[in-house]
Amino acid sequence: MSLLARELPGAQDFYGKVLGWTYRRAGLGDDFSVALIDGRPVGGIGALASSLQVAVSWTPYFNVTDVDEAAARIRERGGTVGVGPLAFHTGRAALAVDPDGAVFGIWEGAVRSDWSMGRGSGSASLELRTRDAVTAGRFYSLTLGWEPQGEGKLRLTHEGDQAVLLDGDEPLARISGGAVQAAPDPQIRPRWHVHFNVRDVGAAVKIALASGGSLVLRSDVSEVSAEVDEATLRDPDGALFTVTAAA
Repeated sequence: MSLLARELPGAQDFYGKVLGWTYRRAGLGDDFSVALIDGRPVGGIGALASSLQVAVSWTPYFNVTDVDEAAARIRERGGTVGVGPLAFHTGRAALAVDPDGAVFGIWEGAVRSDWSMGRGSGSASLELRTRDAVTAGRFYSLTLGWEPQGEGKLRLTHEGDQAVLLDGDEPLARISGGAVQAAPDPQIRPRWHVHFNVRDVGAAVKIALASGGSLVLRSDVSEVSAEVDEATLRDPDGALFTVTAAA
């Protein structure tokens, strides 16, 4: 996943303080860096929002073998390709919108094998909150090549009312349906949400607020509650993200 930021140093400073990230050059130019936890990549930050004329946001990018073919499939199945496909140094990318309005990216190019998703403190996971998990799962399976209930490396399975994207046996993303109403509020419209694991949610919230961010929603764990300890925040430029207590 990548943050489409307005300005790279400020974004790096904020997330470095809140999530403990360090950074390295990504081979995609001076306006892009890769965030690291314990030397392992967990996300990308690119000062691309202004040049691409898009909102500052965290956006998931899904690897495809042919970005042009994937873009065509997205259009055929009711989605929209808003930006690209465009060449970016080591690969090609496009920004798209699914039929319910959730923004995502597609990437054709090399992917590092040590990219950390869903494992350990500081790593990330994805959740699509949409209207119908079955319909959304079918769209992404058909456009991105995920194998429904298959045996491939990336496969989509179902757990209750959720669809779960697995990389081998590791969950990478969850698709949840039924909780989103047809309303214009950007906090509840269908969208991909990024969750970053932290050791201490309260400490991360305090640092975020002191660094110019804002609190959107806090859910506290208690002895009588099964809720997950997490908080949804906005960075100083308005990008939403959630910090979740590491397992």
